[in-house]
Amino acid sequence: MAAHRSTTITNERELEMLGYDYPLAGAFWTMLILFLWFAWFMLLFRTIADIIRSHDLGGGSKALWSLFVIFLPFLGVFVYLMVRGRGMGERDMALAQARADTQDLALKSYLREATLPAATADELTKLSELKDRGVITEDEFTQQKARILA
Repeated sequence: MAAHRSTTITNERELEMLGYDYPLAGAFWTMLILFLWFAWFMLLFRTIADIIRSHDLGGGSKALWSLFVIFLPFLGVFVYLMVRGRGMGERDMALAQARADTQDLALKSYLREATLPAATADELTKLSELKDRGVITEDEFTQQKARILA
C-alpha cells in the first residue's frame, strides 16, 4: 500500500515538473492562460456595457441582467450572448456608423477651414495683381477685398 502511494505521489510530482522540464511548454501555457483571462474579462465588460447602453431594455430588465451577469458570470454572459447577441452586434454597428459620420463631419469642417484661408489668399493675390496692372481701380479693389474677407 505504501509503495502504491509513493508511486502516485511520484507520478504527480513528475506531472507538475513537466512544464518546468520544458520551459517553452511552461511559457506557452502561461501565455495561453493569460490570453484566456484577458479574453474573458473583455467579454464580461463588453456584455455589461451592452446591458447598460441598450435602449430597448427598461431599468428593471437592465438590473436583472446585470445581477445575473455579476453573480453568475459564466452562465450570465453566455445566456446573454445567446438571447441578445444579434442585437448586440447591431448596436455595435450603429454606434460605429454614428462615430464614422461624426468623424466625417469633423474632417469636412476641418478641411473647409484649412483650405478657406489659402483660397482667400489666392483671390487677394489675383486681385492685387489686377490692381497693379491697372485692370481695376483702387475703389474696385477695396470693394472686392471687403467682399472676399467678409
